Amino acid sequence: MELPQETEDYIRESIDDSVGLPVSSGTLLHKLRAVEASHMQIRHQYLFLQSRLKEKDEIIERSRAEASMNAVALKKFVEENQKLAVECSNLLAACNKWERECSLYDHDREALMDFANEADERAKEAEMRNFDLEEEKKKLEEELSFYKFQSGRQLLVNDSLLYAFSLKPLTQKVIALAADAKNLEKDKDHLTINLRRAEDEVNVLFEENNILNEENKRLIRLCHREKHISGSGGGSLSGKVSILRSTSILSVGKRKSSPKLSSPVEKKIDFGNLDLQRQPLSPLQSNSPESRMHKK
Repeated sequence: MELPQETEDYIRESIDDSVGLPVSSGTLLHKLRAVEASHMQIRHQYLFLQSRLKEKDEIIERSRAEASMNAVALKKFVEENQKLAVECSNLLAACNKWERECSLYDHDREALMDFANEADERAKEAEMRNFDLEEEKKKLEEELSFYKFQSGRQLLVNDSLLYAFSLKPLTQKVIALAADAKNLEKDKDHLTINLRRAEDEVNVLFEENNILNEENKRLIRLCHREKHISGSGGGSLSGKVSILRSTSILSVGKRKSSPKLSSPVEKKIDFGNLDLQRQPLSPLQSNSPESRMHKK
């Protein structure tokens, strides 16, 4: 196998150089060119690696900048997350508060409905009592007219008896008849007083009935308004909040008031004490059928 001429020359010159023999200028020039070529190649590699290093440094700087930006963004995100957590806890507390207010509102609405029903029942009772008092008034008027008639007849009888027995010594009978006349006059006065008291009670019950009717109408309007508000679910949040605030204020006012006086009507009218405040009718003396039969 034959080697190329250049290879043989290179081997021979290498041997000569190692032995110490002089090397030709062509060989040295060839080596110089080879060294320069390798130097240029190394320089190109150095420049290429330096450019790559600059690119890597720029990438590192960009990565650092991105890392710092990401750290700032992460810090802001953590702060926003903490703020959202605080807002969430506040909203949860507000939600619980409004749930309690809604439950109180429902309870107050039920109490209001019960009070409206009770007011209706009391209005009916007042009407029935008014009717009974009207009947009692009519009976008392009839009784008064009857006693007026009886008193007139008794006076006529007394006058006739006085005229008939004026010529006879029957002083005791005359005194008895005069006493009967006075008793009848007293009964007449008592009946008049009872009639006036009955008229006053009828007027008072009539006024109480009017007050109860007005309160009943107001409660019915309020109930219809609350049903309309509770039925319309598409209202704004601010409207619902204002309604809940107003109803909560009303519910707090009602809870602070006494259960016996939960409305202006109940403050003005106390049906439990009405019978206690009513004055008894004046007693009638000697106006019963037994006493009249006994006198006769």
